[in-house]
Amino acid sequence: MKPGDLGRGLLLAAQLAVSSIAPASAQSDYPTRPIHLYVGFAAGGGNDIFARIVADKASQILGQTVVVENKPGGGGRLAPEYTLQQPADGYSLVVGPSGAMAIAEAIYPDLKYSPTKDFVPIAMIAHFPLIMVIGADNPSKNLKEFVAWMKQHPDKANYASTSPSFTIVTELLKLKSGMPGTTIPYKSSNEMNLAVIQDQAAMAIADGPPTIPQVKAGKVKAIAVTGKERSEELPDVPTMIEAGYPDVSVELWSGVFASVKTPPAIIAKLQKAFGEAISDPGVSQKLKVLAVNPGGATPEQFSKIIQSDIVKFGDVVKAANLKFEE
Repeated sequence: MKPGDLGRGLLLAAQLAVSSIAPASAQSDYPTRPIHLYVGFAAGGGNDIFARIVADKASQILGQTVVVENKPGGGGRLAPEYTLQQPADGYSLVVGPSGAMAIAEAIYPDLKYSPTKDFVPIAMIAHFPLIMVIGADNPSKNLKEFVAWMKQHPDKANYASTSPSFTIVTELLKLKSGMPGTTIPYKSSNEMNLAVIQDQAAMAIADGPPTIPQVKAGKVKAIAVTGKERSEELPDVPTMIEAGYPDVSVELWSGVFASVKTPPAIIAKLQKAFGEAISDPGVSQKLKVLAVNPGGATPEQFSKIIQSDIVKFGDVVKAANLKFEE
């Protein structure tokens, strides 16, 4: 061995030791800078509002700002794609709704990410049923009567929809009830409700925040909610189970996800922090005002829900032979 070899060997060993310690130290100190939370929709939408409510509280718990950034496009799919392009170090998270993190896998064969293989659930922010509404002047008093009415009036049998999420749930009802119905596309839930009000569409299955005010104003008639329990905002409206269609018991959801390559220690910190944020009474109340149910599932339970939904919605797509444009 040459005189300088021993010194160089010791230096190399020291460098390797430091490099092996550095990642562990970075994980234990995490977070040391702001965390970015990407939302696949424009500011002001439901998922954006969910993200900002939870991010404020998570920032307090983590001791670093959680910055919400909007990456709209592709029906919410652009944000997960963008997140996977960032370093998997816990500083890039995504708010994933059921449309982008379950339904997308069921309907887009060329999806650029796998919700179950590329991401790990951090926390379910909220889960919520959809509300089925019909025209205020429709003579049907309940869902069974409305199904019969649609069969008796095939020329009027259509429904409003704005996204694959709403379309798939309506098609599921058609499969289980034998009810006819042709999709009429709209750009927003507000437009969907207006179409029913103006008798341009016989029905719609839509989200709560824009729909409940129209129901309470008497402009549309709610005949079922798709959740397992009745909505606190509409206590007199039966669930699909109570209405006789238990297979149409469907809830949509929204949650926080990280790249599956993120170190486990950081994943654990994030799950704990966001879990605490969502269960905070103030945060829960803000979410309930939006007609959604806060949290309600552990990360493990959330993962099983996602996998189950992918299978369920995939079966509906196949059975109804649905085609969706990219």
